Amino acid sequence: MGYKELGQEILDNVGGKENVKSLVHCATRLRFNLKEDSQANVDALKNLSGVAGVVNQGGQFQVIVGGDVKFVFNEIEKMLGSQSFKEERTEDDKKGIISKVLDTIASIFVPIIPALTGAGMLRAFLALFTMLGWLSTDSQTYQFLSLIGDAAFYFLPLLLASSAAKKFGCNQYIAITLGAVMLHPTFVAMVANAKETGDSLSLFGLPVTIANYGSSVIPIILAVWFLSYVEPLVDKFMPSAIRIFMSPLFTLLIVAPITLILIGPLGTILGNGLGSIVEFINSYANWLVPLLVGTFTPLLVMTGMHYGLIPIGINMLATSGFDTVAGPGMMVSNIAQGGAALAVAFKTKNSSIKQLAFSSGISAVAGITEPALYGINLKYKKPLISAMIGGGAAGLFIGIMNVGRYAQVAPGIFALPSFFGEKGMSNFIYAVISCLIAFVVGFIVSLILGIDEEKESPLSESQVAETDLLLNKIGGIIASPIAGEVINLENVADEVFSSGAVGKGVAILPSDGKVYSPIDGKISATFESNHAIGLQSDSEMEILIHVGIDTVTLNGNGFTSHVSDGQKVSKGDLLLEADLEVIKNNRLEDTTIVVVTNSGDFSKIEPTDKKSVNVGEALINVTADN
Repeated sequence: MGYKELGQEILDNVGGKENVKSLVHCATRLRFNLKEDSQANVDALKNLSGVAGVVNQGGQFQVIVGGDVKFVFNEIEKMLGSQSFKEERTEDDKKGIISKVLDTIASIFVPIIPALTGAGMLRAFLALFTMLGWLSTDSQTYQFLSLIGDAAFYFLPLLLASSAAKKFGCNQYIAITLGAVMLHPTFVAMVANAKETGDSLSLFGLPVTIANYGSSVIPIILAVWFLSYVEPLVDKFMPSAIRIFMSPLFTLLIVAPITLILIGPLGTILGNGLGSIVEFINSYANWLVPLLVGTFTPLLVMTGMHYGLIPIGINMLATSGFDTVAGPGMMVSNIAQGGAALAVAFKTKNSSIKQLAFSSGISAVAGITEPALYGINLKYKKPLISAMIGGGAAGLFIGIMNVGRYAQVAPGIFALPSFFGEKGMSNFIYAVISCLIAFVVGFIVSLILGIDEEKESPLSESQVAETDLLLNKIGGIIASPIAGEVINLENVADEVFSSGAVGKGVAILPSDGKVYSPIDGKISATFESNHAIGLQSDSEMEILIHVGIDTVTLNGNGFTSHVSDGQKVSKGDLLLEADLEVIKNNRLEDTTIVVVTNSGDFSKIEPTDKKSVNVGEALINVTADN
């Protein structure tokens, strides 16, 4: 499936473009802000080839795509076109205040992170090259590179104005103009002159606080938020004949002065106050914040709460040029996750787990943790605990040694150059030691704890051998995952399945609630309600096992899953258990559907002609296209 097709499927299954308030993406995930989360078809999304999972947390509906997320995002953005993403301020918005704040922070900061990361890495390497004597600070080359590296940070209010305007649903270019007012050379010169002479500044007779807004964070966000209320109010009262030029005029005349007189100074006070709080904590317990960040970053990432750390780190860089909160703790946490995942690669005997653990572990060390977090560490629990121990140990060390970074970069091993700065080599050396602590502790603890790979199987050795022979010979036999009476798919009381829309297959009236793997392959999709499961065979068959009709409404009651997304399985492994009595007591049918969701890839899909089957017996014969 191409990027365009995948993007269209994802957009359709989140409720269509009409249900999308805003969309951003990070390294691996599409982050939707939906009008109604209930309109999203989570089951269908998880079954899409190219989608690794779905998470609805932190005020965002997140679709995990992986490394190709940027290309899928670009296609969806084209489909959304120029539609407004203005937030609807409705009283029935059920999101809590924490979710709203996190959603706002993520929506504003995620789009600008690539610019800050690129510029931050350039600044970090410049510091390294000058320290090593490879580049003179007097050279024009250094001056130009320094200019390029500083631009994104000095003009940060412009970047934030653009993304904040999209989030708050106001005119993007008026918002950028507000940022430009705060950074205009004339205003900067007026502030510098007032500081030198001791004179005051005033606008309309009202005092203007003498403040510099270069690299600032909070003032412009508050200004654009205020703009989002003023702009529609001006539009409402402005006659339509002159609205096109008079509305922007009055909007600027209202918002810009209030920004300079009130909002900007307020934002400066809040930013400085935030820095003072962090400085106070560091003065009395400098080990505390890095310890907490290093330990709990994986949990923050899972909930989206790590985006609350980003503005704190950026604000510290803007006010003091030294971040001891977000960057160092998140860096050692990511490296500890990589160490824990790589230990799994050394420990496991399962080739599929070994391959995933190795590749995702390397990715985590480089700063991209989602593959390791969701594919290995969270799935097997013990590696996650190991990563948190490693991150906490390294976080404690960097806190005690007061290690910080001098630039905003992606938190991974390649962030180390950002630790060069005014403290010289000592800060860098301590950062390197902290990375070693994180990796070694995470690796060793994970190696000791290991992972649980044992699975229950109801098949005898002869049954397994018989099915193996059949599969190896034909390459397309799906064994029965459950015992019971076989019925035609057309007779199922669910039009989605009976019509063949999901795929061709068969249904079973189960005599037992245990569901076993019908193939050798991997788990391609699991569901929060545990009522269904998706598999992909080694011969590329994509299979959906759906227990019961409308059992998703039970919200997991009566269902127990024994597997996770991406897990390697063998024929006869226990996948899930369903309490058939719970299903019947809720007046639902327990009919279990087995369908090949990529039926179009095969020439024939022939269900068994048996009236009843036992677990492990041949159920569906799938013949590949010639």
